[in-house]
This record gives sequence, C-alpha cells and structure tokens, in this order.
Amino acid sequence: MKKLITNRLFLLSFLILILAFRWEIVCNSFVLLFYFIKLFFTDYSVAAGQISFSLFDYFLSALLIIIIPAVILFKRNSFSFLSTGISFTSFTVILLLVFYVFAPLITTTNPEFQKSISITKLLPPFSSVPEIYSLKNHEESGSYFILKQKVVKNSYDDHVVFADSIKIDSLITYYQKGQSHSLSLSRAFHPEGEFEISRKHFLLGTDEFGRDIFSRLVYGARISITIGVFSVLITFLLGSLLGFFAGFTEGFIDSLLNRISEMLLSFPMIFLIILIISLFGNSIISVIIVLGFSGWMSLFKIVRGEIITLKEKDYFLTAKLLGAGNFTLIFSEMLPVISASVIVNLIFQFGNVILAESALSYLGLGTGGIYPSWGSMIESGQSYITHAWWMILFPGVALFFTLFMTNSLGNRIKIVFNPRLKK
Repeated sequence: MKKLITNRLFLLSFLILILAFRWEIVCNSFVLLFYFIKLFFTDYSVAAGQISFSLFDYFLSALLIIIIPAVILFKRNSFSFLSTGISFTSFTVILLLVFYVFAPLITTTNPEFQKSISITKLLPPFSSVPEIYSLKNHEESGSYFILKQKVVKNSYDDHVVFADSIKIDSLITYYQKGQSHSLSLSRAFHPEGEFEISRKHFLLGTDEFGRDIFSRLVYGARISITIGVFSVLITFLLGSLLGFFAGFTEGFIDSLLNRISEMLLSFPMIFLIILIISLFGNSIISVIIVLGFSGWMSLFKIVRGEIITLKEKDYFLTAKLLGAGNFTLIFSEMLPVISASVIVNLIFQFGNVILAESALSYLGLGTGGIYPSWGSMIESGQSYITHAWWMILFPGVALFFTLFMTNSLGNRIKIVFNPRLKK
C-alpha cells in the first residue's frame, strides 16, 4: 500500500511552514540584500566592513527558502527518492538538513545571546517574558544599518531589555527582580517611537546563562553535520587512497601501511584525540582534522581487502590482458565494485564522528566552548538535572535520534546494495 505522506510532501510542507511563520524575516532579508548591494556600489569601503558570515547566512537562507520549493515542484521527476513514503530515517534526514540550511529562519535568536540573566536563566519550556526593544541610540544611522540590526541577531544587544513584568499607566514601568524602571508612554506607542514592547518566547526553555535552548539545538545540528561531513571527507580521501595504493601495489608498502593501520586500530583513539586537541587547541578546523585522521584505518582495511580480492577476478585479469591501463582498471573495474562497501562505511563513520565530537565537547575539548554543541549542552545540563531537566533532555534526544538515523540509513543502504541481507 502506497504511503499517503511522501518525502516530497513532508519537505514542501516543512518549508512552506517556515516561510509562513518567518515571512517578515524573509522579506526584510531581501530588502537588506538590496540595501547591501546599493551600499556596495556607493560606498565600497563601508560595505566591505559589513561583510560577515552571519549576514550572508540570512541572505542565502532567504534565497533558498524560495528556490528549493520551486525546484522541487518544477523538477519533481528529477528527485525520485522524494516520491517514496516517509520513514523515520528520511524524516530525521530532512529535519537535520532543513535545520542546517535554514537555521537563521527557524530560530530568530542568536544561540549565544544572553541578556538580563537574572530574568531569563533556567526558564522551563514554553516560557515567555516581557521584552522591551529600544530603537534609539543607534551607533550608525541609515536604512541599511537599522534594518540589519533588526534582521541579523547578535550574541549581545544593548537595545533589548527583559523584565519580570510591565505596568502601563501614565508611564511604562517594568520590574527586574524587585527593581522598577520607567519609560515614557508616548515614546513607546508613537508610530515612530523609541520603544517596542512584546513578549519573548522560549520554546524549549533556557540554560543557566539565559540562552535559548531551541536556538542552540538548531545551531548545534549545524556544528555536528559540518564536522561530520568534513571529517568523513578526510577519512574517505585518506582511507581510500591508501587502500587503493596498498592493495594495488602490494609488497613492502602494503605490509608497512597494513601494520600502521593495525597499530592505530589497537590503540584507543580517544586518548590520542584528546592529546592532540589538548596540544593544538579545539578550533573547529583542528577537531575536523583530528577526527578525520582518526577514522581512516577501517576504510583502509575495507578498500585494501576489496582491491586484493578483485585483482584475482577473471574479468579484471581479462581487462588487464586486453591492455587496460591502471587508471582504467581502477575507475572502470574496481571503483564501481567497492563503492557500496565504501558508502556504507562512511555513513557509519559519520555517526561515529558526531558521537566523538559530542564526547569531546562534553569533556570541554570540542567546539562547545566556541560554538553551540550538543555535547557541551549535555555537560552543562547535568549540573541542573534535578530542577532544569530540559537542559539535558533535548540535546540528548537530538543526539540519540541522529545516531539512530545514521545507523538506520547505513543498514538500509547496505540492504539496497545487497538485497540478500533483507529478512
């Protein structure tokens, strides 16, 4: 029986939902892009000083939220895998990819933003507090800078004030831990007034510094996927190249590389990873390199074993006797045969890298001190588990389902390449 909900329907519904709830941010991002292009041609030096990853992150997200649904609708026959029924694996994959690409639109809060900590810290899920946003005292004037402050969220904003409660009579009086502060009522409600009053909602609560858990969870997915993809890429290049070289040439080099891989496999890599990161720092690049270099041995073993076996096959010997060169033998005869084993190994390695990065962040050696990380969120939450359970629950659940998804995806791909494994 054909499933009613397909991957295409789920993805389109998710993107349309984001577009509907964040329409104002999307529109403001396009207007900000127009202002930036105009500034670029009128005052290049100022525009160059405004270039940042966060700014282009909003531009790219706004463009893709329009382009991707259009491509899926008009090129539906080009993405056959989206026509299959939704499953847990595809659901989780789509969710993580959407979080990765559209993080600035999904959450409107910087993951490191903290303000009025006495008011916002350790708030439970679905909490909200009064928010007063000041429109005065801008460091820069002009439409571009005012709109940029409104669209691009920074880790600190001195124009924002959170309060326990607000009382409105002849003045606007807001209270922070028993202390009262007053604002002019006329300036707040005038169309061009200096203050905006609203409520700030925290969907999954806040941590001990008043940071939004949901924002950190979404941006933490970015960190995990980025480290996982680039580490696996290093593992793939190193393991496959050395495996091809060792299996194809054999002899002394094959024995040397094989013994090195066996030596590294017998040694607990987590200790070596901790040692290297402790010596060279825990930047995202160093974590990617260390985790990438620590996982090449298993792929090397797989590729080497497959190459040695294939060299004895009749079709390979025939191609060699017919005069096929080494390049043709590798890319035409070997690579298509071993691709299934390599892909499955890399998917499982992706899950191992995400788990390793979370473990390092939990120990304070990963990227958690610089970027939001699920491991560092779990580590912070264990100190408040009795009265702030949400701090450890949500990143723990996200990590569990991501690892479960990678293993499930690896098993499904293994069955696709080898249907005899299906029970």
